[in-house]
Amino acid sequence: QVQLVESGGGLVQAGDSVRLSCTASGRTFSNYYMGWFRQAPGKERELVARVSRSGATTDYADSVKGRFTISRDNAKNTVYLQMNSLKPEDTAVYYCAADLSWLNLLSASAGASWGQGTQVTVSS
Repeated sequence: QVQLVESGGGLVQAGDSVRLSCTASGRTFSNYYMGWFRQAPGKERELVARVSRSGATTDYADSVKGRFTISRDNAKNTVYLQMNSLKPEDTAVYYCAADLSWLNLLSASAGASWGQGTQVTVSS
């Protein structure tokens, strides 16, 4: 499996922007579809965004469309999540995931490789 390390979370105010990064190692990064998930207290982990292996195709949860942008740099083995116009309801632990299946990234599939998570807290 690929190893993933997230960074970039923190405490921000509503309306602020934050960029999360996730750097991969151990396998050929460009072979993997990448996704960002989040999990708020008492809630299930949910898909926020996913990106194809080339970066040409992206997919977003309705709740973040128009505010978040997922991208990847295969030369740097890194996937990003640019989060703009943050809202208190975006508060969660954010995880990146890697999977060889585009379909599997629709849900928190047990087959995916996961990072340790990074906390994003948005105050009102």
